[in-house]
Amino acid sequence: MNAQTKIEDLEVGYDVPAAVGMRESEIQTPCLILDLDALERNVTKMGNWARGHGVRHRVHGKMHKSVDVALLQEKLGGACGVCCQKVSEAEVFARGGVLDVLVSNQVRDPAKIDRLARIPMLGARTICCVDDLENVAELSAAAVKQGTQIECLVEIDCGAGRCGVTETSAVTVIAKAIDAAPGLKFSGIQAYQGAMQHLENYEDRKAKIDVAVEMVRDAVDTLAAEGLECTIVGGGGTGSYYFEGTSGVYNELQCGSYAFMDADYGRILDKGGNRIDQGEWENALFILTSVMSHAKADRAICDAGLKAQSVDSGLPVIFGRDDVEYVKCSDEHGMIADPQGALKVNEKLRLVPGHCDPTCNVHDWYVGVRGGKVETVWPVSARGKAY
Repeated sequence: MNAQTKIEDLEVGYDVPAAVGMRESEIQTPCLILDLDALERNVTKMGNWARGHGVRHRVHGKMHKSVDVALLQEKLGGACGVCCQKVSEAEVFARGGVLDVLVSNQVRDPAKIDRLARIPMLGARTICCVDDLENVAELSAAAVKQGTQIECLVEIDCGAGRCGVTETSAVTVIAKAIDAAPGLKFSGIQAYQGAMQHLENYEDRKAKIDVAVEMVRDAVDTLAAEGLECTIVGGGGTGSYYFEGTSGVYNELQCGSYAFMDADYGRILDKGGNRIDQGEWENALFILTSVMSHAKADRAICDAGLKAQSVDSGLPVIFGRDDVEYVKCSDEHGMIADPQGALKVNEKLRLVPGHCDPTCNVHDWYVGVRGGKVETVWPVSARGKAY
């Protein structure tokens, strides 16, 4: 879709899966649908929590890859901006009107660094993560060349085992280099503990975060003693935001999946031992699928297979049904155990995906539904932006 194309000019079933005003039963499948009421409640709830605890919420755009959803999160949830993982994602959000963008990742390729340095020209505050002194010089050179400013966060590996440094001494050396580099601004610390987000037990997650908080606290205090203020101390996810948000150290959360929820996150337990998709957050994202065959008496075949979703975190769950179960998938087909023969051909089902992030990335559109009717159709703006 080019910049001049209007959604209402596209052809349903060819360009888009639905039109505004259409009944949910008429939507072309498989496609992503959003329960707008549930989405808005989730977004508002997280925004209220963050404000109530004196922290900012920078929503994670890598989850939904949608300018429309990010702007909704700013409007209803008071989000301070967006974080994403790729320069190409950051460009999409900045062009779409999100004016505070963090690439919560390292940017090392020269062409990507040059593109990053041009994002401020779109009017967006531009931030990235650093864990290597050489990268400081690379970023500085690009910012000077473009006449822009890149803000930098030193990334701490607080348990995920991916990017980031592990010693406060290394944090300090890199932070000082950023502070001294032309075209750059030292803005703080990135410390996201991603490895524990899906630990089922609340206390297990807390134990991992307690370690991370102490690492971050030591770094913040050491930097303050050196005269370097951390205006951003960022991290926190859907499985841990209440730990970081009440730590007295973190001041910016980076939750993503809370807005949509998926089957994998839904399984983790809150402090009271309850699933977080049964009280804390609502399922707002679904793969709408149609039964296409019931030639076998005890199984139905639907049209949502591997090409409609990611199953890295497990198979989808059929929403609101306990009499049927999604049990297997191939490229174009999903197999549903239907021991009572309850399903009919062309019947539509809502699937809760196992992992929302990569599932959203294989679709072009979100169909927003309210009260059983299509209210809006939003593009997955940054779909495929993996570079």
